[in-house]
Amino acid sequence: MLTPVTRRKTGVGRKAGVSRKTGVTALVRTVARRAAALPLLMALAIAGLGAGPAQAADGDVTWTVRTAANGYGDDRSSYSYTVNPGGQVKDAMVVANRSKSPLELTVYAADGFTTDTGQLDLLTKNKKSVGIGAWAHAARDSVVIKPGKSAEVPFTVSVPGNATPGDYVGGILTSLKQADETEGINVDRRLGIRVKLRVSGELKPKLAIEDLRVDYAGTANPFATGDATVTYTIHNTGNALLSARQSVSVSGPFGWARTEAGDIAPPPELLPGESWKMKVPVHDVAPGVSLTATATLTPLLTDASGSTSSLKPVEATAHGWAVPWTLLLLIVVLLAAVIGTFVLTRRARARRKAREDARVQNAVEQALRDKEQGPQS
Repeated sequence: MLTPVTRRKTGVGRKAGVSRKTGVTALVRTVARRAAALPLLMALAIAGLGAGPAQAADGDVTWTVRTAANGYGDDRSSYSYTVNPGGQVKDAMVVANRSKSPLELTVYAADGFTTDTGQLDLLTKNKKSVGIGAWAHAARDSVVIKPGKSAEVPFTVSVPGNATPGDYVGGILTSLKQADETEGINVDRRLGIRVKLRVSGELKPKLAIEDLRVDYAGTANPFATGDATVTYTIHNTGNALLSARQSVSVSGPFGWARTEAGDIAPPPELLPGESWKMKVPVHDVAPGVSLTATATLTPLLTDASGSTSSLKPVEATAHGWAVPWTLLLLIVVLLAAVIGTFVLTRRARARRKAREDARVQNAVEQALRDKEQGPQS
């Protein structure tokens, strides 16, 4: 069972850099596509320095890995165990050489982690493992397989007596280092199978919502709705492997004009201690000046039998502003127009009254002057 192959490379004779490519050979890509749906891990390629011997035109190598048929099952896609602290399990991996030449592979274990794309990845051999990678050991560090043949590689997982209860994920890996003169690199191809281990004891599955915030973007139309963006971090603060169902809503003051975000893609299964950042758009939000964003997580726990159960929901809220600036500007302009009209009207009335008062005053003064002068003879 072969999974997609990637490369990390360091340039030789040019500026060093790191990149990832899917596929090493056409044959590998074909087999990888056929097996991509299987929950086996990945074939990783890691850059090295320098270049080795030239590779023959038909020298592409391909191999597969699968779980051994034994008391744990005949057709497993990965390894899954529940072990007491201080306990031990023994199992095996079958490696098959699909190439036309003998194949020597390194065998080792490594801890798993979730990448930024939500995929399970494994630590490289030079990185220190503290879980599966430290507890699982193959019966041999390398294996030589003849063309068209397969070999069974036993391994043992020994759990320390002081191991913390909870879930651990890693993998059993096969590795082949090869030179690629065309790109001036050494490539380390890795192919492995996932190992999930639950150490017995009190299971404390728990997710937390952290750094919740809401931002609003309105439109130029003073009477239109806008879009809110709710961001937060999902943090696995318990000791169990967890995913979650999510819901997000935004409402105005006193819970008015509540708007739901709709369907939200679930986060990947997070290992204990891992975090996952979320960015959820919420459309058609009324600009109610004050906004309240609510995020709800329903943790999903998978037991040893593969059944998933829902746990008690976790909820968090945050407040933000949705000020309808265009509408406020329109209101200000209208108020200014009303106040200006009122002031101008009062001034016009005052001027008319002043003119009328002056006319009356002049008439009275003229009448008094005429009276003082008396009748004309």
